[in-house]
Amino acid sequence: MFEFVPKDFPTDPGVYLMKNAQGKVLYVGKAVNLRSRLSSYFRGEVPHPKTRALVARIAGVDVLVTATEKEALLLEASLIKKHRPRYNIVLRDDKSHILFKLDKTHDFPKIAFTRRVVRDGSTYFGPFTSAQAARKTWRELNKLFPLRKCRDASFSNRVRPCLYHFIGQCLAPCVGNISKEDYAVLVRRVEAFLSGRSGDVLKRVEREMLEASEALLFERAAELRDLLTAMRATVEGQAAVLPNHADLDAISVFAAGGGMGLSVLFVRQGRLLDRANFFWPDFSEDELPEALPSFLTQYYRPESFIPARVLLPARLIAVMGEQDVSMAAEVLAERRGGKVVVTAPRSAEEERLLEIAAANAARAVSEARDKGSEESMPALIGRKLQVGREIGRIEVVDVSHLGGKGMRVGMVVYEDGRLAKDSYRQYAMPELEGTGDDYAALARWVERRIDSGEPWADLVLIDGGKGQLAAVERALAQAGLPHLWELASIAKAGHTKTDMEERVFRPGRKNHLPLRPGSKELLFLQRLRDEVHRFVIGRQRQARKKTALKSEILAIPGVGPKTAKLLWDRFGTLDAMRRATLAEIESIPGFGGKKAKTVYESLHS
Repeated sequence: MFEFVPKDFPTDPGVYLMKNAQGKVLYVGKAVNLRSRLSSYFRGEVPHPKTRALVARIAGVDVLVTATEKEALLLEASLIKKHRPRYNIVLRDDKSHILFKLDKTHDFPKIAFTRRVVRDGSTYFGPFTSAQAARKTWRELNKLFPLRKCRDASFSNRVRPCLYHFIGQCLAPCVGNISKEDYAVLVRRVEAFLSGRSGDVLKRVEREMLEASEALLFERAAELRDLLTAMRATVEGQAAVLPNHADLDAISVFAAGGGMGLSVLFVRQGRLLDRANFFWPDFSEDELPEALPSFLTQYYRPESFIPARVLLPARLIAVMGEQDVSMAAEVLAERRGGKVVVTAPRSAEEERLLEIAAANAARAVSEARDKGSEESMPALIGRKLQVGREIGRIEVVDVSHLGGKGMRVGMVVYEDGRLAKDSYRQYAMPELEGTGDDYAALARWVERRIDSGEPWADLVLIDGGKGQLAAVERALAQAGLPHLWELASIAKAGHTKTDMEERVFRPGRKNHLPLRPGSKELLFLQRLRDEVHRFVIGRQRQARKKTALKSEILAIPGVGPKTAKLLWDRFGTLDAMRRATLAEIESIPGFGGKKAKTVYESLHS
């Protein structure tokens, strides 16, 4: 057990990291006074069972001093994201939600999907927690408003309308079928509709329909009639919850049965758009004073859509305290680039919103409790593989090359019950080019993985047999970290399609583990192995294709590496380069008339 000596710790504000005997971070916290805050963990009887369990595992405490408590809050969020400590509130999926982006800086804007808010003059709508729901909405919008769908590069090089034009979902501005002015009218209509001013849009379309009918333009009137019907059907699916067309997020929590649920409702232009639910086991409302500021800074990142108001129940505002509330609002305002207010409800409608959020949080707890009755897959894997630690993060590695060329090691990550695709990595091994040595590639991967640092895996699964397993084990020993990760490998056995059983090996065992064919744990490991194989092969093909294309462009007379990059960035494909006019090539920054003419003639010779 860790022996706390108060004089060893400063009285400044900062962040503390509690670690176990293996050096893994168990908990990250912030404090105005580090010595005082840490003393509270080790002075007398700790009341909360979860905190007692944490203190019992502490083998060391690191501190990082900051100038202010606000800096400590920001550093805490960054370290929680990096280390994903077991005893913190950690978002299971830290991706931003999907937004619609309308880039109004372009003469002919389109509605695009994005997860990042960039202050570039674009307008954003959302968020949507479900990609499926967002795509369904996008399809409906395209039926209502036929904006262009193509990328900017395709738009500037297109010579004839695309399929969307022929099915009535694009007005083909790429070939001049609609003027900028008429297209701008359509864009304003889309913006008004997405901004919640659907009533104004409906009235305007209805007026246009009547005018077309009176002018005996019956075809146009029929088109507007169909548009009006479709728009009314879409609007009916949105629930109006606030009369003042406000943008806000409403957050509430529910704690019961050793776990805590949290729900965020997204209200845009007074309409309830979507919601996101979270659940954390072994948490209670006693921990909210520390947990809520941490949640807000993790959830609302700089690239997120942040509304001007974040609504919390009055009791949670009181629990956080005035200083933490104002500090969280200040951080969110900096990230939004405008004022943000973290506030209690001001009306009966807002109170009702928080009741809905609390009901959703309770549902998150109930659903998690139902799922928790079964043994989790990481726990099952740990038991079956006889791993001597709790499994939170699994890293899976595979070596890929083509006859010794293009040596690569791919790594995929499974964490918190999901494939963490933002943590996938590929490691190019140019120093091993032509060797085809899988063992050397794995040893080199171990070196580079250790250099990249935390978060560490609890289990590393290698695609291969006992030889590949031994190569990783030997590399860890040479690095002086033999117990950094638990290791296992998975390999196909047999030589025929009917004799293709999978075998899993562990260090220190002569024979493979007795995992039953078709069992849940073996199928899970196979799925992870197949995922890393798919990932590394896909990346290797992309690299080969890019190399081949680069060689093809460089083979054009008058094109060197710098010119090739400019052409690639502007056009994207060799076909697009060949379709480009001389004027379009001349318009590329860094191209003069003589150079553009040489490249143009080379492309068409």
